[in-house]
Amino acid sequence: MNMALFPDVVVNNETIPSAAIAAEAQNHTAPRDKPGIAWRKAAQALAIRALLLQEARRRGLVPDPIELAPGRFETEDEALIRALLDEALTIAPVTEDAVHAEWAKDPDRYRSAPLWDVSHILCACDPRDEAERGLAEARATALLARMGGDAKGFAAAARQSDCGSKASGGHLGQLGPGDTVPEFEAALRGLPDGGISPAPVLSRHGWHIIRLNATAPGQVLPFDTVRPRIAQALEKAAWARASREFVETLAQGAQITGASLAPI
Repeated sequence: MNMALFPDVVVNNETIPSAAIAAEAQNHTAPRDKPGIAWRKAAQALAIRALLLQEARRRGLVPDPIELAPGRFETEDEALIRALLDEALTIAPVTEDAVHAEWAKDPDRYRSAPLWDVSHILCACDPRDEAERGLAEARATALLARMGGDAKGFAAAARQSDCGSKASGGHLGQLGPGDTVPEFEAALRGLPDGGISPAPVLSRHGWHIIRLNATAPGQVLPFDTVRPRIAQALEKAAWARASREFVETLAQGAQITGASLAPI
């Protein structure tokens, strides 16, 4: 990306280096043919960060980094921003009526995890080895082309699987979210009951041909079970709303060039 095409970002006479914006842009999504969107998102994020840090220092706040995970601590800037928001924001407690009203909008949203009855055929390979990966893919593609669309044809083809499940026609039993590698689960979620993946699916284990035999949808959960989850979501939404309003207030009294705080 040609950084010279973009103006400097200046927040209250503090210039944000183009190199910092370019590095931050790696954390923001944008269409492949529109890299400028990622740049603008990054410029906005760093402008907001500068506003918050300036306000924290104006208030004389002192950073006190906390441990986020074993051996991983906040940076001083992160600690300053946290201290500022803790001091500046007042979030009203979430009421029981608000939680119940949110749940009542659509109780069907709150379900236990589904279960999938799954079979697969594995053509094992090391996906990092290009030649091995290509041979395994060709083998999986040939198996997929020869099998019928029914469970019997799938089970017959599964005899050539590299997975121990071949002894039971490729049957893996019932699986839930998180029970398989992400690539496998993503393909599984896109299949109808009785459907077979239209093309082999690559994972770190090799190429899979996946059949979703049946789905057992999750059960609607009672209000008392989901209440803590809803309350937490409402608290997070209230905090995000208050943070956004606080930043807007700071921006109204600031001089900002080269970046917009309007939604992108």
